[in-house]
Amino acid sequence: MTDMRAFREAATVWAAGGPGDPVRELAARLPVRTAVLLEGLSDAAAVSALAAARGRNLAAEGVCVLPMGGAMNVGRFARLLGPPGLGLRLTGLCDERERPYYDRALERAGAAQRNFFVCAADLEDELIRALGVPRVKELVLAEGDSRPLQTFLRQPAQQGRPAQQQLRRFLGTKKGRKIHYGRVLVEALGPDRVPAPLDDLLTGL
Repeated sequence: MTDMRAFREAATVWAAGGPGDPVRELAARLPVRTAVLLEGLSDAAAVSALAAARGRNLAAEGVCVLPMGGAMNVGRFARLLGPPGLGLRLTGLCDERERPYYDRALERAGAAQRNFFVCAADLEDELIRALGVPRVKELVLAEGDSRPLQTFLRQPAQQGRPAQQQLRRFLGTKKGRKIHYGRVLVEALGPDRVPAPLDDLLTGL
């Protein structure tokens, strides 16, 4: 939905110090009720892919999937979009190592911490564990990335590392790769293999 995209872009500009009036005007005109705060574009790609697989149109439901450009921005987005600002319901994903930061930011904004779901390392790690290393390697081959993966695995820094960690690191070695595989890995999941944080997020929307 174009209007929801405009809302997302305006909210991002507002959080970066830009004007808030465009966001307020769009919020008043749109049926936006929930903001899904995510660290980056790869998480947003995964959430959107799972929603599509379940036949849901989040924008039409009044849900804005909003990548924040980094976990450290959660305080600003929570303050502007949550109870102190637009009063939207806030939900999202966070990594375990960043959970204390999210808890403090959400508490200051008066937002419910229980609406945020925690990934052990990050969402890519959750997806790789859910699919298994052999299946992820099959997907990398199918996407035409077998040669880059083999080159990456021959690097000295990767020797002796667990295969799951190698794959997780590989996904972040080229711009756009994490975003691409955020969608690819989710689309390869069986209905009963969706990682709990991602499943709980979608179920709660």
